[in-house]
Amino acid sequence: MNWDIIQGKWKQLKGDAQTKWGELTDDDLDRAEGDREKLVGVVQERYGIAKDQAEREVDEFYHAHSS
Repeated sequence: MNWDIIQGKWKQLKGDAQTKWGELTDDDLDRAEGDREKLVGVVQERYGIAKDQAEREVDEFYHAHSS
């Protein structure tokens, strides 16, 4: 599964993203649209973490949902 597929399935995966990052709002998740870079930015902004840490978390989410 690549990020294009994640984007296509974003509506189904939003609930899983909400579970992983409980502080993200529906608006945050809608803004991310399943796009990796947007999701990294939203996670980084909401949690006040470094970009590399946000990237690691988003990549972990991707790998958990790539099967």
